[in-house]
Amino acid sequence: MDEILLKKIEQKIQDSISNKDDIKELIKLLSTIDGSKSFALGIVVGRLYNTFFYQSKRILKREPTKKEFEDFLKYIENKKSDLERLW
Repeated sequence: MDEILLKKIEQKIQDSISNKDDIKELIKLLSTIDGSKSFALGIVVGRLYNTFFYQSKRILKREPTKKEFEDFLKYIENKKSDLERLW
């Protein structure tokens, strides 16, 4: 994955950690739909995917490749325990 893009995603994770009350509030609000850990993780991963996709278009001036998406998924998998601490 592009190094600048990776830094942007890492920055988003750090921003989310710094503002975890916002994440908790969003999860609480949406818990009427589904209160599971999987749903909460989906919210967090969705925010990161949005960052990944938007920043790919902004920085790389194109949509991410299949390989970049696979790299993103591996990165998220490796960060799962950090992400679960957000709520």
